[in-house]
Amino acid sequence: MQTIVITGANRGIGLALAQAFLRAGDHVIAACRAPDEAAALAALRKAGQGLEILPLEVTDASSISRFAAELRGRRLDVLVNNAGVMGGPHQELRDMDYAAWLQTFEINTLAPFHLSVRLLDSLERAPRPRIVTLSSQMGAFGRELGSGRYAYRSSKTAVSKVMQVLANELRPRGVIVCPVHPGWVKTDMGGASAEISAEESAAGLHRLIDGLTLEQSGRFWTWDGREHVW
Repeated sequence: MQTIVITGANRGIGLALAQAFLRAGDHVIAACRAPDEAAALAALRKAGQGLEILPLEVTDASSISRFAAELRGRRLDVLVNNAGVMGGPHQELRDMDYAAWLQTFEINTLAPFHLSVRLLDSLERAPRPRIVTLSSQMGAFGRELGSGRYAYRSSKTAVSKVMQVLANELRPRGVIVCPVHPGWVKTDMGGASAEISAEESAAGLHRLIDGLTLEQSGRFWTWDGREHVW
């Protein structure tokens, strides 16, 4: 049985991923800002699933410290940095909320690195430790996908590079690190016109994460197992 940490696990892709790993018999540590309000996670735990629910605010250093301390000494097989934001409505050429742009970087770029570093000791206890961070094809230089969404796009470009560099640094220690594109998903962030459901995305991501090898580390993958251009 593996132990899987998933941030932002109270809804959307995070919740669907938690369900996918639980169905596979793994133990899931679901992190979210307000566990008392996470009704869907509470229902999973009540149903007898192997689930822990822990509080985590990914932009709060003290919250990350408490979270890491709670897990100190335990073996973690997988960290899924799923928590993220779209960046708000004001991120266009002549309508930019610069404070929101900074906050988007805090959540989408800095937080995955910070948490990965703080949980590294626990991850290195596993035989095949994996750090998987949800990025987006909207941040890929090799794809031209419209305009606008400057905050979101740039934060995802940055986190992909962060994870590539982290993969290079941790490869000698046997830690697998990959950014992944989860697809255009029907969630609060992706909207109702998106291409796939959270369950479809999570099923593909589960297969990908479960099979990742060190040879695949530092490369950008899609939810359905294809390598993505940077």
